[in-house]
Amino acid sequence: MATERKKKPKLTKKVKVPIAKREHRVTVLLNDQELEAINAYCKKYKVKSKARFLRESALRNVMTRFLDDYPTLFQKNELDSLVVHNAASEP
Repeated sequence: MATERKKKPKLTKKVKVPIAKREHRVTVLLNDQELEAINAYCKKYKVKSKARFLRESALRNVMTRFLDDYPTLFQKNELDSLVVHNAASEP
């Protein structure tokens, strides 16, 4: 009885996405407690690059605020009060 070998799936090629060169330096001053907190976080969660961690954390906050503040037709409290009924579940 011959055993059939399973074919391995073909791997797709990785696409290299060009990254814009970082040319602008930003300096941030921290007090002792802030630096200690960042160092403890990086050690606990094995953050390899503090610069990348701080950059991504700051940009995540900026982008979240931009998305939250994006103008809409209705105010947030009006949107929260809307009730959407599923038409498929109604008789």
